[in-house]
Amino acid sequence: MSDIPFDRTRRHVLGLGCERGTPAAEVLALAVEALRAAGIGAAELVAIASIDSRRQEAAILAVASHFAVPVVFFDAPRLEEETPRLKNPSEIVFARVGCHGVAESAALAALGVDAELLLGKIKSAHATAAIAGIGLQKA
Repeated sequence: MSDIPFDRTRRHVLGLGCERGTPAAEVLALAVEALRAAGIGAAELVAIASIDSRRQEAAILAVASHFAVPVVFFDAPRLEEETPRLKNPSEIVFARVGCHGVAESAALAALGVDAELLLGKIKSAHATAAIAGIGLQKA
């Protein structure tokens, strides 16, 4: 779990993954779609989460800036620990980055063991998004 300060309102993390050089507009559109699909308002986001190899990825940083939330990054071994909780594990992702999922794993890792996936991985042409949340009793 990261040190993000969730509360009764801000208790959701948007996990993002993308290919290098993906346009920010594509990732932002996917993020907005994910929030809509999960029924989550932007004011309920506490952070964006991703894999550490995307620490400098302009599109992910642009989405965090758009929503005015921090970004937390996790290495592949930490994300791999979340595999049993994933809705959509991928052998292809594992072969490429060393974990069975980025968006779902990162969202879960950011909130810890009490987190639940509210929205499993959705995709655009070059990016993935997922949303995890933590219950009100945990806030």
